[in-house]
Order: sequence, then structure tokens, then C-alpha cells
Amino acid sequence: MSNHPAFRAAAVQAAPVYLDLDATVDKAVALIAEAAGNGATLVAFPECYLPGYPWHIWLDSPAWALQFTQRYFDNSLEYGTPQADTLAAAARRHGVTVVMGVSERAGGSLYMGQWIIGPDGATIARRRKLKPTFIERTVYGEGDGSDLAVHDTEVGRLGALCCWEHLQPLSKYAMYAQNEQVHVAAWPSFSVYRGGAYALGAEVNNAASRIYAVEGSCFVVAPCAVVSPEMVELMCTDDTKRQLLLPGGGFARIYAPDGQQMHESLPEDVEGIVYADLDLGMISLAKAAADPAGHYSRPDVTRLLLNRTPGDRVVGFAAPGVEIEGELDGVAAARSDVPVEV
Repeated sequence: MSNHPAFRAAAVQAAPVYLDLDATVDKAVALIAEAAGNGATLVAFPECYLPGYPWHIWLDSPAWALQFTQRYFDNSLEYGTPQADTLAAAARRHGVTVVMGVSERAGGSLYMGQWIIGPDGATIARRRKLKPTFIERTVYGEGDGSDLAVHDTEVGRLGALCCWEHLQPLSKYAMYAQNEQVHVAAWPSFSVYRGGAYALGAEVNNAASRIYAVEGSCFVVAPCAVVSPEMVELMCTDDTKRQLLLPGGGFARIYAPDGQQMHESLPEDVEGIVYADLDLGMISLAKAAADPAGHYSRPDVTRLLLNRTPGDRVVGFAAPGVEIEGELDGVAAARSDVPVEV
């Protein structure tokens, strides 16, 4: 007889300490402790929570936004640093799985990342947003096919996507086809261009999270950040900008496989955590009606090609028997004429 994990999930609705990595890490550690204290064993954070989503790129010209570029880069998270170690230690100390939204710094580039940390503090996965959306491409690089992955964890088969990756049908199907049970949908806040760009608002994007739950027959944990008054004060230097970016925008949600919201909502300008008790046994009921990659699919009519090859920028080659000296981050090494991943 199958055993189905049952546990409490937490979706964070909170502002970062904008452009301050150390302070935001401290705040994240406190939120992890709070969630664990309330019985959660999965804690999910918004998109680019560390050090905050770069709202400045939406407010004016690229030249104006350059004033934030170095500060944003310097305060983005690099794996293997004391700040990263602090987060891993918090997950281990409280025995929880953490899905952290990060602006990831690697070399001279940034990536929109989601870091999945196990309850032992070990890394389960480090993924990158496959394609930054619209103006985000002025800040971030791209992920690759290895970032569309679902992982066996203590809370079930766990996957994650960022923001408008939930509007990419093929990317979603790649996740559904891996028997995803719990999905973290990370959002940055829904307070930009309100009244001027309906597609960026809460109604559309919460609907994307809800539909993901129904389409994938899975639970969706959707953290969502808040824009704080301090962030508005820093970035909104005139009346036009104050109309473009409003305080608030927090709409954290958790959805069941049938699309139901599983908790009471927080007001959009209130920081906190929403919780839901997930029983993965519910998934079989949803999939009995419509398993998207199983009995409800037609592979003879439509199929998905998924290239999982990592996007290594450099592949090192050597003749058989020749050692490759030294190490370079992001370099795949090969001992023959066939490249292999390391």
C-alpha cells in the first residue's frame, strides 16, 4: 500500500531589505524559523527575494536604472559564500526544505534562480529561469534545459518555476510529465503598472498558479513578495514613478490539485506567511479525471521534445590518457572527442 506524505507548506509574503543581501538573509532566516515554529516542513520564498526583484528596471530608461546596477550585482547571492552557508544552516537547524528565490551571481553575470535546500542543509537543486521576461533580459542571463527538473524529496516530487514561466505551455508540460507533486511558483509582487497593464496584475497571475495546479494535478505553493514603503522611497523619485510602482502587491497563495485555495489570504500590504496542510494522497483523485502526461494525453498526436543538456559555455577536450590540469567553474571536461558533463 502506498504511503503519501502529508505535511504543512508555507508561502512567504514579505518584502526584502532591498539591495541589502546580509539584512535580507537575516530576515529570511527569521521567516524560516517562524514557519518551522508553526509546523511547516516546506518554506517557499518569492522570486529574487535575495536581494529583491529589480523593480528599478521597470521605472525609467536603462541609463537611469544603471545607478542601481553595481549595488544590485554586489548584493546578489553567490553560492559557496557565508550568506549561502547561513541559509543552508537555517534549513538544517529547523529541519525544513527551503525553496529560496535568488538573484544568483556567477562570474560577471546574474541569473534568476531558485535554490532548493533539503532539511539536512544540502543542496537538492539550483535552477535558473529559462528565459527572463521582457526588460528582465537587461539584467539576467538564461537557464538551460537542465533547469526544467522535478526532484524526489521528503515532501514528495518537488519542482519550481519563476513568474511568467507559468505562461510557457511547453515548460509547464515538461514539469507535469515528470510526475510533479508539489510545485513552487515564485512571484515578485503584483503592484507594478497597476491599472495600465492588466496582465501584470494579481488576477491574471494568481490564475496562472491556480491553473497550473489543475493542469498538473499537483499542489502549488506560490510565494509573493511585498513592495515596501522603503522600496518606493528609494526607487520612486518622482510622481510618475510613484504611479508605476505601488506599495503592497503581496498575493501569496497555496492551491490544491483541484484548484481550491487552501487558506485565508493576507492583505496585500501585510507581511507574513500563509500555510496549508498538504496530503499528497489527493493527487490520485485529481489525476483519475485528467492525468496530463498519462491517460489524458495523446502522444500519438502531440509530444514534447525536452533537451536537458546543460548550457556549458566551455567544454575542455584532451586526448585519451592526457590529464586536464586545473579547474574552471562551468567547464565541462572530456578525455576523448566526445564531450561529457562534470
